[in-house]
Amino acid sequence: MRGPLSGAAEVYNYIEIGIWCAIAAVVAAVALRRAGPARRDALLASIVLVAFGLSDYAEIRTGGEWWRPWWLLAWKAACVLALLVLLFRARGRRSLPLP
Repeated sequence: MRGPLSGAAEVYNYIEIGIWCAIAAVVAAVALRRAGPARRDALLASIVLVAFGLSDYAEIRTGGEWWRPWWLLAWKAACVLALLVLLFRARGRRSLPLP
């Protein structure tokens, strides 16, 4: 993205990196209060959130084009897919009857 707002987009991406890392820290803190699969999945989610934030740093290096190069799009898609899988796993645990 090369244009009059490219500087603002870069600042926004830096802010976004901070937001994703802050969310990851909160998820990790909550994970430490859980046990078993819930803890594992929450810790994995926090790692994926940090990875998603790092993909925003790579996006800055591409001029704000998250779809180019192809590996950046694949990186972001993999993070979203991983978060969806973890979400569905958590939902599945909640729907199980209590022993």
